Amino acid sequence: MSVINDAHDKQDFRFLESHFSSLPPSFYTRLRPTPLPSPYLICTNETLANQFGIDHDTSSAGAGFTEIFTGNLCVTGSEPLASVYSGHQFGIWAGQLGDGRAILLGDLLHQNQQRYEVQLKGAGMTPYSRNGDGRAVLRSSIREFLCSEAMNALGIPSSRALCITGSDQRVMRESPETTAVVTRIASSFIRFGNFEHWYYNRQHEHLKLLADFVIKHYYPDCRNAKQPYKALLSEITRKTAELMAHWQSVGFMHGVMNTDNMSILGITLDYGPFGFMEAYNDAHICNHTDQQGRYSYRMQPEIGRWNTYALGQAMLPLIDSVEETEDALNIYQDSFSTHWEMLIRKKLGLFQTNVQDQTLIDNLFKLLQENHADFTLTFRNLSHLENQSSEKDHDFLNLFINRLSAENWLRQYRERLCLENCSQELRQQTMFSVNPKYILRNYLAQIAIEKAQNKDFSEVSKLLNILQTPYDEQPEYNSYARLPPDWASGLEVSCSS
Repeated sequence: MSVINDAHDKQDFRFLESHFSSLPPSFYTRLRPTPLPSPYLICTNETLANQFGIDHDTSSAGAGFTEIFTGNLCVTGSEPLASVYSGHQFGIWAGQLGDGRAILLGDLLHQNQQRYEVQLKGAGMTPYSRNGDGRAVLRSSIREFLCSEAMNALGIPSSRALCITGSDQRVMRESPETTAVVTRIASSFIRFGNFEHWYYNRQHEHLKLLADFVIKHYYPDCRNAKQPYKALLSEITRKTAELMAHWQSVGFMHGVMNTDNMSILGITLDYGPFGFMEAYNDAHICNHTDQQGRYSYRMQPEIGRWNTYALGQAMLPLIDSVEETEDALNIYQDSFSTHWEMLIRKKLGLFQTNVQDQTLIDNLFKLLQENHADFTLTFRNLSHLENQSSEKDHDFLNLFINRLSAENWLRQYRERLCLENCSQELRQQTMFSVNPKYILRNYLAQIAIEKAQNKDFSEVSKLLNILQTPYDEQPEYNSYARLPPDWASGLEVSCSS
């Protein structure tokens, strides 16, 4: 692997050595990515690249942008590493895991201010690959690239995606597939599983080092708390609860909510077999591998809570009190409920509180469940409704098989709106800001994937462009907001990637 020296740097592009590497060597293994043969650029997130001062059109760092962000070329300041962690997978202790195909290149400054970690997913084998080949395939890489940006545009905390590169090199999954690398960016990729690793290995001094590191770099206010480690657990728990409320509010299902996939910053990490709710069914399982339905849509808030308790167990030696640990964790339910209520009220355009509101909300979700109405279109079409009956009612009512029940609910909703003091315009504006028109439906991703498999990357770029402004009407892309076609019902996603 080549290294770009300062003398050859066209724009003096370089990485900062990551904060994470300041931890002892037992926290990670230093190694370089395994080069991919003849890599090619599939898509760049221009908006994000500009925020980090990366100009791929002029071959950043005096060499190929593609070579750098495939892992074939190491630039100044990059000291690549893979992190070790452990975790619970599907509720069962899995022991040591770690970055089995992800390699941290270093840090970059976002708009010359905040440091972010830059990580390549699919960059080759590491000591933590277990039986894996260290690669990611094109289909899953496209899905992660698009969804992480879609989530960010929806206002949901998430890792970001800078670019995706590909290669004709093949690896075996259910069948041979071509490989790809996603460059993803986050303030930190530390997970619940990082804490669990040191707890279950009974290395409490390392557990303390990790907690102190997290407080120093990401939760500095906790340093001044009477019990800093309790305060840290409480803050992580709160952010996790709020993230679950965000997911539920847009119908997002992660699919693999293992503790090694849970961020200590409360951001969405590791997009595998995710999905957005279409025909509403609160028991829907987006991950074909999850036969027991542990990570179904309705289970996500409770699993989020379960995961915080797993983290609490790992931090118990630091807090040194079961009662104080439980007290820190008890913030979860109130945080989730408060955030969910705030979001659902915005989605319905309700500014004031009324004793009948919960019944109205419950009846809407009952209506959705009984009719398997499209989740996203239901709320988006509801946003268009006027305070009085109009032709716009039809778009909403046509989503329901039992039209009479939908009409009855709509009448109750309008009666409730009469108690509001805000204008119709303000209500609609608020609803449009939280009820997206465009989400990454599985069939849209599949179309982009199939085109990319034939070296046509135009649909990936188009989808990225659409999903970056999901709340805007974008009438030229109306077809991307329609109900999924019949063939889409046969699509399945699993842990295989």
